[in-house]
Amino acid sequence: MEYSEKTEVVLLACGSFNPITNMHLRLFELAKDYMNGTGKYRVIKGIISPVGDAYKKKGLISAHHRVIMAELATKNSEWVEVDSWESLQKEWVETAKVLRHHQEKLEAGSCDRQQDSPMPGRPGQKRKWAEQRQDFSQNKLLEPKPKDVPKVKLLCGADLLESFAVPNLWKSEDITQIVGDYGLVCITRAGNDAQKFIYESDALWKHRNNIHLVNEWITNDISSTKIRRALRRGQSIRYLVPDLVQEYIEKHDLYSYESEEKNVGVILAPLQRNTADANS
Repeated sequence: MEYSEKTEVVLLACGSFNPITNMHLRLFELAKDYMNGTGKYRVIKGIISPVGDAYKKKGLISAHHRVIMAELATKNSEWVEVDSWESLQKEWVETAKVLRHHQEKLEAGSCDRQQDSPMPGRPGQKRKWAEQRQDFSQNKLLEPKPKDVPKVKLLCGADLLESFAVPNLWKSEDITQIVGDYGLVCITRAGNDAQKFIYESDALWKHRNNIHLVNEWITNDISSTKIRRALRRGQSIRYLVPDLVQEYIEKHDLYSYESEEKNVGVILAPLQRNTADANS
């Protein structure tokens, strides 16, 4: 397939990143290799979107620190960046809305680039932008087609996919929108029967062609939960998180027995909201 015919993809990872780990970064690399390897897609960007404090997850430290750690972790990346929009919202934002936010940004940016692109002038003739705009109709320049705008896809692990079955954690219409309008790139490993899970869900099965399952052949069992546990116990986390992240955690003494008790007894924001909606 010609380079220009490939669909450009932006991988979006939503989550706590509490803290960000080397495994989070590996997910992007695994997904990029897989999508580019299909010959149908070209991954042009990765976005890390830390959840806001209103998510109310147990042990969730300030979004301010989590965003900074994510920025430190991606400091040397040529294609993965951090976006703080979700983390700055006063209320918890559904993942479907975060996906839509980034897709709309891409569409707006594509239109701006199309409008700002100068038209080629005739040899030896210089044209001002105002004159070029008058020639648009004559040259029948078309608006950018939807397929020319990069597509945002949600990057996740098998645990997120399986969380779709947790009562009141996700709205059914949000699941349909996520897999139908955007798509998933899901990193799986031995023991995660993601294909069976998709088969057992009518919503996922309907959009199964928009769910890309990526096998993690070189397994990595690093998790933020295990990182926080090690820190509470005074154990080393070196080589489990980027060095700059480790230094930041130590400098600000971010994780402790006290921090792990934050939001204890508080209902997770999506459960609280979706349960209330179901009962209304």
